[in-house]
Amino acid sequence: MGQRAVDRYIGSCHCGTVRFAIETDFPELTTCDCSICRRKNALMVKVHESAFELLAGEEALTEYRFNTHTARHFFCSTCGIYPFHRKRVTPDWVGVNVFCLDGFDPEGIPVRATDGAGMS
Repeated sequence: MGQRAVDRYIGSCHCGTVRFAIETDFPELTTCDCSICRRKNALMVKVHESAFELLAGEEALTEYRFNTHTARHFFCSTCGIYPFHRKRVTPDWVGVNVFCLDGFDPEGIPVRATDGAGMS
């Protein structure tokens, strides 16, 4: 598969209160087996904070931290959807739930499983 172009994608929570934009070429998508990711079953793309822009809904975001309280998981306080999180090991990167991206189809992008459960 050839390299994808870096494009801008718009995403949102279910109710549309939280809206954001990312720029990425989708080098890979990731899943995680930590206790929260198993439950939310998100498929994520990692983007640097410079390629992420929160467009609307900052006041509606609810933050959840657990275990080491380093990773910052964000949820819409209106509809409950998880659109993104600040990563634990690389906090200047954002893990974005690709199912929140408008019109995005993950077909054909490699998926890497990460070992979140094994992190101490």
